Amino acid sequence: MIKQGESERSRLRRHVWLYLFLLGTVGAFGADFSFDDVDLQNGEEINEVCAGCHGKIGQGGKEGEYPRLAGLPASFIAKQLVLFRDRSRKNLAMVEYVDHRQMPDPDILDISAYLASIELPGKLPPADESAPDFNAYQRLLATKQVVQIPRAEGDVQAGKKLYRRECGSCHGRDGWGDEDDGVPMLAGQYTQYLWRQVDKYVAKLRIHDESEPEDELLGEFTREELRDIFAYLSTVDD
Repeated sequence: MIKQGESERSRLRRHVWLYLFLLGTVGAFGADFSFDDVDLQNGEEINEVCAGCHGKIGQGGKEGEYPRLAGLPASFIAKQLVLFRDRSRKNLAMVEYVDHRQMPDPDILDISAYLASIELPGKLPPADESAPDFNAYQRLLATKQVVQIPRAEGDVQAGKKLYRRECGSCHGRDGWGDEDDGVPMLAGQYTQYLWRQVDKYVAKLRIHDESEPEDELLGEFTREELRDIFAYLSTVDD
């Protein structure tokens, strides 16, 4: 929410923060990764390790203890893996999987492209079980691809207005991100995980801009505003 008398610089900082604050860092969207020669089969094999926490199809787990990776932009995933590998983004659970020997650059590109290629619908399309080409087994498999984010507490309509005014120009009108610009989706991501990232920024466990590590842009938003934004985002995949 833009307060009366708020400076132009403050509004700009709020806008930049909403572009970055939940899942990335400055530079995460501008890294120059080339995915022209990726090996998706190798990416699928690497994902067998990732699946222990993030799910067989990158759907995440434990209601957000492990975030959804499927469908995130490949360049965004690659940047985060580089940050984990270089220990710039600290996460003890990731340490043993992302050193340079276990996760060289080509493997980072392969697993990132593979995860980005996975589509997880929020609901099943209608099906005609009487149709001659109806396949019950394929329908069963399709149900396992569905990821539905539980409805979060908050004022959905207030959150929708706030999100579209402050966030939509970067993360997309409905929160699905931007593949071309490497902007991560916020819709379809677990609310618990989004809150956890906010709290890490507040505690300065993560830095959104290494050139200005003392910035406290979260101070521009109330918890109620964030709650309402998350409430709206949790309904987008309904």
